Order: sequence, then structure tokens, then C-alpha cells
Amino acid sequence: MKKTVLLTFFSAMAFSGSAQDTIIPLWPKGLMPNYIASDERETQERANGMLKLRKVQEPTIEVYLPAKGNATGEGLLIFPGGGYGILAYDWEGTDIAKFLNGKGIAGIVVKYRLPSDRSQKEKHHVPLIDAQRALRSVRSMASDFNLDADKIGIIGFSAGGHLAATLGTQFNENVYAPIDAIDTESARPDFMALCYPVIAFGETVTHKGSQNNLLGKDAAADLIKRFSAEKQVTTETPPTFLVHALDDVSVPVANSLLFLEALEAKGCSATLHVYPKGGHGFSLARDDRHLRGWTERMVEWISSLE
Repeated sequence: MKKTVLLTFFSAMAFSGSAQDTIIPLWPKGLMPNYIASDERETQERANGMLKLRKVQEPTIEVYLPAKGNATGEGLLIFPGGGYGILAYDWEGTDIAKFLNGKGIAGIVVKYRLPSDRSQKEKHHVPLIDAQRALRSVRSMASDFNLDADKIGIIGFSAGGHLAATLGTQFNENVYAPIDAIDTESARPDFMALCYPVIAFGETVTHKGSQNNLLGKDAAADLIKRFSAEKQVTTETPPTFLVHALDDVSVPVANSLLFLEALEAKGCSATLHVYPKGGHGFSLARDDRHLRGWTERMVEWISSLE
């Protein structure tokens, strides 16, 4: 059964043992930034065995915790993909959280707002706004979730990988005005995993659907550059794990390679796993005995971080 908990400036949450499937709103009622009241409503549909969310209006985090005795103290915020048009919410969200729990890692699925001209003032800022708030919210409740405040990472898939990479490179950007004590927390992830991520905008390897949905079809050159994640890497970008398939025709592996090169140039820690086959959107890849090993490689990598 799902339990919904309202999070406001004056509320605090305490968890004992494990808490499965706890949903927490990101923003107190009436204080969500960059929002325009409209008749737009969230829709959900199940297609091709996948739960797809559209037009998210109330962003949340959905928290999955391992039993306290199994917990490593590590947590991952999970950003599902979908080209900034949908969220593949179970395929690249809740299923990932449940896998992580089996490894003693907290999995927190971020239901972030998707860009909209009808319900948002500056749609290109909105996913990053929600991502920063999600990281700050989890860090503010680290002790309640049995997490170490300096072991909170992120993982993103496809366009969710773009959002994760944007957060990992623009965590200090002032994209919204602070509203409460949560916003005093750092939005910098301690590490990040990017799975077949969209990285480069304005290039031949760009996933045009993601770029157009986030920025619009006639975006200015400076905006395209700002949201090309490989051009925003700094020495403060956290350690990064990348995984991609060589035969991905939707989001070419060059996206991961460009990000790897940028990380190397700034002296940032990075690991890349490229698999010969897998295409795009393989999630846990449970039906591929070779490719499915990427999840174990990631867990090993997390364990190796100091």
C-alpha cells in the first residue's frame, strides 16, 4: 500500500526499520516555483508493459529503503527517461529502486515535471529545479532514511541521464529562489551513474526529441550550449559511472564518450562500460546474460568510492 506524506517547512519525518514505497511531495502546497496554473493534468498509461507518465503536475520522490540491518548508508536518486516527453516510471524508476534495495542501497525515484509551455514559465529550467530540490530534500532527511549525508548519488536513464548530468554539472545554478530550510542543503550529488544518457545538444549525435522538448525547436545557441552537459563539466563534477551500448541508434554512444572526455579533461574520476549490443532503453537488461552485468559493475564501482 502506498503511503503519501505531506512535506512542509514545519513537518519532520522519522523512519524506523524499512519504509517501502513512501511518496513525498517535493514542494509545499502553493510554493512550487516556475508554475502557471492551467487545466493541464498528469496522465498515466501502461503501454508495451511499461508505466508511462505524462504532464507531471505534482513532482514527488518515491522512497524505497532496504531493511536497516542491510543498509549500506548509500542512496541513489533515480531519474527515469522518456525524452522529456514521458517518464518510463517503472522500467527506469521503481524497478531500479527495488534492485538497489537488494544491494542494501536506498532507491529514491524522482517524479520530475516534464517541460510544458502551458504550465511553466521557463520550461527549460523546470526539470533541473525539481532535481535540485529532490537532492536537497533527501539530504535533509538522510538520518531518517538511514543514509550517510555524503553518500547520496544519482542515476539517470536516457533523457533522465541528461537531467542527472545537468544536476551533476549545474548543482550550484540558482534556478529557483529558496523557500525553506531544505534549500540550505547542498544539491551536489556525491556520485552519479549515467545510463545510455543524452548528453550533447546541437550536435549530429543529439537526440533531437529530448532537445526540442526541453528547449524548444528554435532554441538560442547559448541555451543549447548551457544544456550540453559535456560543455558544463568542472573540477567539482562528481565521480561518474557511464554505461552505453555500441549499437544504440537512438542516443549514440558518442554522447557518453564526449562526457568521458570532458571529465578526463577536468581531472574528474570516471568509469565507462560499453557493451557491443543492447540498443537503447535496456534498463536492468535481465534477458541478456552479458549486458545485465552492468548493474553489478555499478554496485562494485559505488563500493570502491572513498
